[in-house]
Amino acid sequence: MATLTLSSVKKQFGQTQVLHGIDLEVADGEMIVVVGASGCGKSTLLRIVAGLESPTSGSVRIDGRDVTQLEPADRDIAMVFQNYALYPHMSVFENMAYGLKIRGLKMPDIRKRVAEAAEMLEIGPLLDRKPRQLSGGQRQRVAMGRAIVREPKLFLFDEPLSNLDAKLRVQMRAEIRRLQKRLGVTSLFVTHDQVEAMTLGDRLVVMHKGRAAQVASPMQVWGEPADTYVAGFIGSPAMNFLHAAVSMGGAGATLKAGPTLPFAAPVAAGADGTDLVIGIRPEHVEHRPGDAAALPVAVDLVEPLGSETVIHGRLPGGEVLVARLPVAASGIGEVLPVALPPSAWHVFSGEGQRLPLRETAPA
Repeated sequence: MATLTLSSVKKQFGQTQVLHGIDLEVADGEMIVVVGASGCGKSTLLRIVAGLESPTSGSVRIDGRDVTQLEPADRDIAMVFQNYALYPHMSVFENMAYGLKIRGLKMPDIRKRVAEAAEMLEIGPLLDRKPRQLSGGQRQRVAMGRAIVREPKLFLFDEPLSNLDAKLRVQMRAEIRRLQKRLGVTSLFVTHDQVEAMTLGDRLVVMHKGRAAQVASPMQVWGEPADTYVAGFIGSPAMNFLHAAVSMGGAGATLKAGPTLPFAAPVAAGADGTDLVIGIRPEHVEHRPGDAAALPVAVDLVEPLGSETVIHGRLPGGEVLVARLPVAASGIGEVLPVALPPSAWHVFSGEGQRLPLRETAPA
């Protein structure tokens, strides 16, 4: 068991700044998921924690001990890689036991640890096989078993599910979460997949251009995104962003698409005319047939998904709107009447930062 503390971690490759000062406190037994698009710095951050890269500045502490300059072998961590990193000439047992042999454990202890991990992962019958005789999911279980037997202070996962098919990813995702909770090992999990992030993490670190755009629980990231990048990255289909301006003496907004609507809660939006970005998730767009006040959306694309339909269209003024509706409501070329309820709005400044609620004077 351990805590992990990152303090002002920066990384520069030549003239390129990859990390711009990451601060993070990971509690004992917590699962933190670092999520972001390719090139955002998440894998570099993981490699710095593992000791595979040295930070340009800043520090890494595990259980209060400064490990910034220590070799990976001296950090008491275990890492699960995307490509499994199994020794092809060794059996499953030998792969799982290798790290323990290097550390000088006696064979009875090694056999006990490997047997316990194999039972936990349901790979006991595979211990005599070579990696080439295993499926992708079985190889990933072996890689996890190799990490588990070491009984490390910290688990590091570098996109371990990206090579698996969709069905197996779902299964292994649940397996990893179940094991992490059972073992109670502090874990850092890197992924570009937002579904993995939302389902696995106690908290998320959403990375953007080498910075932590938001660190919060999955539901807080989804429900209260810090800026338009986070709002657009988390959620599928992505959040709609509509241009607007403050109106009604600061009590509402006039959308570029036409209507003026009051805020559902008092927002510190500034003076009338101030630029805003109104975010609304596709699942919160409402189909309003027969409503004279509904906005007309010219439908460009219809994606039937069985239990629901995703509609892509354009509002008056040309802005794109995506709606996720429970049934097929329109076809390509038709006009779909919709409402954008203010209770589902996310209000951002013209620069893309989430606007706080306005403090109201006491009655």
